[in-house]
Amino acid sequence: MARKIGQSTEFVVPGERLGVIEEFVPGYDTHEENGVIYSGITGLARIDTVNKTVSIQRKVKKPLIPEEGSTVTSAVISVHDKVAQVSIIEINRRQVGTPFSGILHISSSSPRYERTMKEVCKTGDIVRAKVASTRNGILQLTTIGRELGVVRAYCSQCGHLLILRNRLLQCPSCERVEPRKLAEDYGRDIA
Repeated sequence: MARKIGQSTEFVVPGERLGVIEEFVPGYDTHEENGVIYSGITGLARIDTVNKTVSIQRKVKKPLIPEEGSTVTSAVISVHDKVAQVSIIEINRRQVGTPFSGILHISSSSPRYERTMKEVCKTGDIVRAKVASTRNGILQLTTIGRELGVVRAYCSQCGHLLILRNRLLQCPSCERVEPRKLAEDYGRDIA
């Protein structure tokens, strides 16, 4: 593996052996175990022969993962009395490859008292929320905030897109009126 400074070497994957500590000092995105230096990520191994370091130049994008404070767009999968289960389809306006599951509890849904989650959202709705917690590997969301809440809702009777009229959601087909916790830009954000 003797190469000149800054020259890229072969493509490596996590756990691939790069050298030993007698030859090199572990650099970026590498780790040492029992005197052997291994790749920590997928990328191109780089050798600095002057400073005797080996590092990895990342060639794969960092996966998009929801973190506390991330704004997410989700499809509501199921709604119960106190909780809704959602499938996260966007994180900070970037579409995810494989959806993540999240939970929206009634206590984190609105600054006002809601009797049931069916007043907040319904199955099939599209909701913008923030990740409040990732504790225990469970994505707990909140829709408290003017910019958060339902951005697209469908009639629970006939399935048509609900239209906002006089601050109420109404179905243009069957004229049913339904409650939701709406984002301030309901109907404008998602095409």
